Amino acid sequence: MRVEIWSDIACPWCYIGKARFEKGLAAFAHRDEVEVVHRSFELDPGRAKSDTGPVLEMLASKYGRTLDEARAMEEHVASNARSEGLGYLTEGRDHGNTFDIHRLLHFARERGLQSELLDVAYRANFAEERSVFTPETLLALGVEAGLDEAEVRAVLADEDAYADAVRADEREAAELGANGVPFFVLDRRYGVSGGQPAEVFTQALEQAWQGRALQPVTGDAAAPACDVDGNNC
Repeated sequence: MRVEIWSDIACPWCYIGKARFEKGLAAFAHRDEVEVVHRSFELDPGRAKSDTGPVLEMLASKYGRTLDEARAMEEHVASNARSEGLGYLTEGRDHGNTFDIHRLLHFARERGLQSELLDVAYRANFAEERSVFTPETLLALGVEAGLDEAEVRAVLADEDAYADAVRADEREAAELGANGVPFFVLDRRYGVSGGQPAEVFTQALEQAWQGRALQPVTGDAAAPACDVDGNNC
């Protein structure tokens, strides 16, 4: 069975959702027969690569909030992350264009290290004071994930490398009706939206395994997610 997960490294609920999905998968009896593929979804595709800045200031500006209100928003997300055993910094993080990260994730999938790269990128972005929006950091993250340094450098230097794969993922997400992430598709017959609890993912895996038709997931239909307008992020 194949599970495809559309996500963006800039989305905190994707970070949390990955951890919850993996807990749900661990409780699934047929977990060793599940292939997990991570797909690309940019929450802010029009953002210039040179346009990076502090997350708190971005949130305050986008939602017309004070910095204290933006900080409270981040604390809410942080409490959810920490409840899953994840590190989360509410200050000192940057926000920027994620296209190059997605290109590198496609390359990592070819090398069998996609999940490993995603983990180190999430950790760098949310739990460490490391901007993941520079070629230097992306190179370091690729090496940390086990990729060959020269190959990572070559991918990052070629702006066309895996660009079509990223755009194809994004077109497919639109065709599937996904306007927010994380978005999980199980064997192309069952969909789960948002950072659902681990037990909901286990239930979804069991129902997909049984071959049931696509139906609404049991659980919180309003589970937190990041949408294309940046809501909840």
